[in-house]
Amino acid sequence: MSENEETVNGYAANFVDPGLRPKRRHSTHPAWEKVIKRTVDIVAAVIFIVIHSWLYLILWLGVRYTTGSPAIYSHRRVGRGGKEFNCLKFRSMLVNSAEILDRHLEENPEAKAEWERDFKLRDDPRITKFGRIIRKTSLDELPQFWNVLRGEMSLVGPRPVIAKELEQYYGGAAIFYSSVKPGITGPWQVGGRNDLGYDERVRLDVGYARNWSLAGDLLIIAKTFAVVITRRGSY
Repeated sequence: MSENEETVNGYAANFVDPGLRPKRRHSTHPAWEKVIKRTVDIVAAVIFIVIHSWLYLILWLGVRYTTGSPAIYSHRRVGRGGKEFNCLKFRSMLVNSAEILDRHLEENPEAKAEWERDFKLRDDPRITKFGRIIRKTSLDELPQFWNVLRGEMSLVGPRPVIAKELEQYYGGAAIFYSSVKPGITGPWQVGGRNDLGYDERVRLDVGYARNWSLAGDLLIIAKTFAVVITRRGSY
């Protein structure tokens, strides 16, 4: 392994200079492995949704009671091939969140700098008390199992990002990100999540796209349970 590589969560995570655009996709996985990955996605998503239908109902009622309608919202994210899709989540913010954010950033220069750097805030005034709970426990992301069924996401992959993030932080490495489906969990999720800088996130995503395997996916899924329980890197 060269000095520009390191192993994180079982993957060789090559750092790719965002200014260098690869000439071709590094997708050398055999077709049968991709078929198995998709089959596992479908079966696991169906089983999870059916078994946890009661939990979906409780979360839906909780969001409706604390913030009103709609309980589930969609936000545009970049998927495989650079195609955008509607990524689903339980709503954790107030209805007038856009107005609250604009006012907060205008009154707080430090928060504005954090938002422009990370596209998120550690102390976000838009989030409700119930919303903070479901975000800390990642329960707000459960509707994304429907994205998996629709073929827009996978159980494991890079976490979905918006187009502006892809352009600002990934640069030439975006071709690796868009070579696989984004995942409900992934190397960034178990590698430190919000505790990591964006350059580390790009490194992990590139490493996953180049070296993913079914065994590696199972390892990430196993580690995800520990991350959810400890709430590491979540806010």
